[in-house]
This record gives sequence, C-alpha cells and structure tokens, in this order.
Amino acid sequence: MTSKFTELAIDCADPHALARFWCAVLGYVVQGEDDEVVTIGSPAVPEGRDRPGPVPPTLTFARVPESKTVKNRLHIDLNPTDLGRDEEVRRLLDLGARHADVGQGDERWVVLADPEGNEFCVLADRCP
Repeated sequence: MTSKFTELAIDCADPHALARFWCAVLGYVVQGEDDEVVTIGSPAVPEGRDRPGPVPPTLTFARVPESKTVKNRLHIDLNPTDLGRDEEVRRLLDLGARHADVGQGDERWVVLADPEGNEFCVLADRCP
C-alpha cells in the first residue's frame, strides 16, 4: 500500500493574495475558498485527490497569525516549460517574487521568494 501526494499546505497572512500569485506562476485555478483558506489546483485535473494514480498537487493557503521567521525546510522547485530559466525568473519577478539568499552560492538554479517570503527554486533544466 502507498500514498499519493495530493496537497501542499502553506501557512500565510493573506491566503487570497498568495493564491493569486501561485495561480499566475503555475497556471492553476481556485478550487475552493473562504475567508481563511484558499485551495488552488490544476484546471486539467479538477478531480485531484479523487482520481486514481498521480495527480498535480493542489496548494492550500491557510491564514495564520504568526509571520514567517526562518528559511523553509520544505520548498517548491519549478521547471520552466516554455521559457528558459532566466526568462522565467524575470516573469516571476514581474509577478511579485523577489530574489532570496539561503546560502546557495553559485548554482544552476535561482532561489526566489514569493510575496510572503516562502522560498522556491527555478531550475535550469526543462522538463516536458
């Protein structure tokens, strides 16, 4: 017996604003929302967790009172699908991301942070 990865929960101060950012980054759509929680997911697989086999995970943004204080121990890695890494980084910066330094040094990936400071990486290699 195994499990499948269906959702990543992200604590934040403004779930609606962070959901808009990540929808623009990933091409996701809002699948459910209320004042405290917003869930986004792939429009290609709206049934998500109810579908057998692997699915693109949803992201759930939940409002919490405390702010982020340290580097994330878990983060998202992105692979550009139709742009090179540098072009994708520019697109993400235009959406509201910012460069982040987590001690990575000179690497093939670029570390960015979303509008609430959650780090993520843009990888140099493209995946289909």
